[in-house]
Amino acid sequence: MTRWKGLALTLLAAIATVWLGVTGQLGLYINPRYYVFTLIMAGIAFVLTIGALLVIPGPREDDEHDHVGADGPDGRGPDAHDVAGAGRRRPLLAFGGSLTALVIVAAAAVALLVVPPSSLTSAAVEQRSLNGSSNSLANAGPPPGTSDDTSAYSVKDWAALIRQGASADDLSGRTATLTGFVTPDADDPDNVFFVARFVVTCCAVDAQPVGVPVYSPGWASSYATDSWVTVTGEFEANPSVLSAATTVVRPDSLTAVDQPSEPYVY
Repeated sequence: MTRWKGLALTLLAAIATVWLGVTGQLGLYINPRYYVFTLIMAGIAFVLTIGALLVIPGPREDDEHDHVGADGPDGRGPDAHDVAGAGRRRPLLAFGGSLTALVIVAAAAVALLVVPPSSLTSAAVEQRSLNGSSNSLANAGPPPGTSDDTSAYSVKDWAALIRQGASADDLSGRTATLTGFVTPDADDPDNVFFVARFVVTCCAVDAQPVGVPVYSPGWASSYATDSWVTVTGEFEANPSVLSAATTVVRPDSLTAVDQPSEPYVY
């Protein structure tokens, strides 16, 4: 039974990958540009695993193989007591191994196929540096002019501008509309929070958090950490004396929204 464990786990992983692709949730784990490659590899793994399961020896064949060479030259067992003891232990060991394998496979099945997939949250932000990755916030370019169209600017675009030195004066008069999840400012969580997203280069493992600070005293009474919001407002110097953020958005509107189907940016 234990030799089936690895193949069963591989089969479950392949099925879960295809299911995520069919239901449109594969983007919670990988960059969309890898969808086709990942699904092809999952299909190949599925076919090969089914083939391997069909050719694995059955329990009877394994048992017969284990008994080859057990008798001595005279046709008698090497030690009757040892053989008897081994015979009593073998079923118990086999049962224990089979039970362990079943538990592992069942746990994997629940984790992959039953527990709903979810996006990264503030817990991951605490483990990774918010706006700390130069690769995630590269190529921001100069601040937009007052006549430039910034309607398509994302959290990543505005965060990159601020990280690369754009001040409140540079962004004065610009209105930003930001959608992301709420994560509190570590220095002044009562008055400032970040509208955050994760930037995914390859997969969720390398995801880096980016965010734009929002000055809204008492925000926590209306919006929970990790809830999704859309903020519209203009940039200004941060009124908070505790927060390390120098430039913030002062919201004209702040609305709770559902998590988008693609919560990451690329």
